[in-house]
Amino acid sequence: MEQKIVLVAETGSDITPELAEEYGIFLVPMHVSMGDKTLDDGAFPPEDVCAYYDATGKVPQTSASMPNDFTAVLDEIHRRWPDKHILHLAYSAVTTCSYQNAVLAAEGRDYVTHIDTKHVSVGQAAVVLEAAKLLRAHPEMGAEEAAAAVREICDRVQMCFVPKNLDYLRAGGRVSNVVALTGNLLNLHPCIEIIDGKLLAKKKYRGALVKLIPKLIGDFAEKHRLEKDLLYFIWSPGLEDDCRRTAEECAATHGFRRVVWMKTGCVITCHGGPGCFGIVGFAGR
Repeated sequence: MEQKIVLVAETGSDITPELAEEYGIFLVPMHVSMGDKTLDDGAFPPEDVCAYYDATGKVPQTSASMPNDFTAVLDEIHRRWPDKHILHLAYSAVTTCSYQNAVLAAEGRDYVTHIDTKHVSVGQAAVVLEAAKLLRAHPEMGAEEAAAAVREICDRVQMCFVPKNLDYLRAGGRVSNVVALTGNLLNLHPCIEIIDGKLLAKKKYRGALVKLIPKLIGDFAEKHRLEKDLLYFIWSPGLEDDCRRTAEECAATHGFRRVVWMKTGCVITCHGGPGCFGIVGFAGR
């Protein structure tokens, strides 16, 4: 039986083109501006974000998917499958106007449903991929039933990340020069969690990233009673191999049966900078 629903998400979800093709997910581009040049997120490697910062001392500016970006994707899907419903699983609405722009683009289209996932980056990806797996297993599922299931998935997904340093957060105006200088001198790493759609700095960890990763994984897994079937690890360009090995060993120690690494795209790299590490998992039922 063929699925009744097509999923749409923004490129800020960091879903790769390969995964999007595998699961039939349509990605709408967000945007990154470097100087007077604006490019689609995903049209260039995130390493270019780091190179731009190294050359200029400025963090590229990010912007939402625009109504015309959504219109192009919605038109294409409806042209190909006029009888299917479109389920847009949106990047957190409190962080960007992508959700509102999608609603504008979908005016008059009764075959489109929007859900604010209240997640960003790989947190959003986890919601979308879990929804894709659910629809593949239950192709008969209609829009209302699918929307209810997705909202339950959104509530279960938990995400945090720690930046290697505070330089990008300082350059982007998200922390003061004093906070950044003090944090870097003391080797402090704020754990940034996604709570009700907002990125909030919570517990601070001190020391080299490779040393604090086991503590971070243990704390986060215990706090949310994460299910053991699947754990996503987030990495941005420049994360050291020692950090990756340590994370995988720690995940195995805590009983996680499968680990999937997902790389940050250009949008999230603009916010966290190089060498970030993060965790996404599913809270126990």
